[in-house]
Amino acid sequence: MTPQRKATIISSTVAALLTLMKLVVGIASGSVAVLASAVDSILDMFVSLFNYFAILNSEKPADKTFNYGRGKIEALALVIEGTIITLSGLYLLYEAIKKALTGGESQYLGISIYVMIASLVITVCLVMYLNYVAKKTRSMVIEADALHYKTDMLSNIAVLLSLAVVGYTGVELVDVLIGAGIAFYIIYSAFELIKKGVLVLLDRALDDELVLEIEKVIVATDRVNGFHLLKTREAAHQTFVDVHVVFDHLITLVEAHKVSHKIEAKIKRLDQGRSWIINIHMDPYDDYWVNDMPKKNRPTE
Repeated sequence: MTPQRKATIISSTVAALLTLMKLVVGIASGSVAVLASAVDSILDMFVSLFNYFAILNSEKPADKTFNYGRGKIEALALVIEGTIITLSGLYLLYEAIKKALTGGESQYLGISIYVMIASLVITVCLVMYLNYVAKKTRSMVIEADALHYKTDMLSNIAVLLSLAVVGYTGVELVDVLIGAGIAFYIIYSAFELIKKGVLVLLDRALDDELVLEIEKVIVATDRVNGFHLLKTREAAHQTFVDVHVVFDHLITLVEAHKVSHKIEAKIKRLDQGRSWIINIHMDPYDDYWVNDMPKKNRPTE
């Protein structure tokens, strides 16, 4: 079992445990903040399970149907996960407004505080583990899961503050305001997940700094006269690079092929934590103006 799949199983199990703890206490106490955290944990559990199947499919090798593999399933998972989280945030906001209008009161504050402290400790440990796996595997899904549970960690702190203030002052409005604040924060975090997933689905290029490093590698290689049509993108843990490299027209195909391998090796050394898929088209001269430049951009004679 890969570290990514193992991480999603662990996060799903932890989310199920937190859901049970918070849901029982949230319903019994009537605290919107605790109930908000419980609902978020329910969604965490389903999202982590969904992530497991997303990773399972994204790891399948390329075949005749999916020539480039299924790596974008992870990006699609981010979009779906972000949408679900947004809906949960809207529901929590509804619960906060409902309590403000109906004037409900919180009960069992003591046990609620103990449950939230335990939840906070468990969540902190889970975030540390997920961050470790995300850094090691470069999985977008695990990175998103870590970010999601990090927001849970912050919301747990907010809930603890809410329970403490309500218990000390008896002002229920604090619970409503903190519950609403958590809802808005959840929606904001979901937007970032959706944005990242959509950009990957649209084949956004690598960061400018890394693209510049790739360009430097190409032009600094012996026997290379230039390059054009450099394209980059990411899908799951894979990084794709396509480029037309211009050689001296007197170079043999065998020599050009050897130089291309050197370029590939140098690019891969820029970030050895990535899984690079590099495709180099070898040109005997710069044919960009003739064959590759869009007709509308070609200079007139």
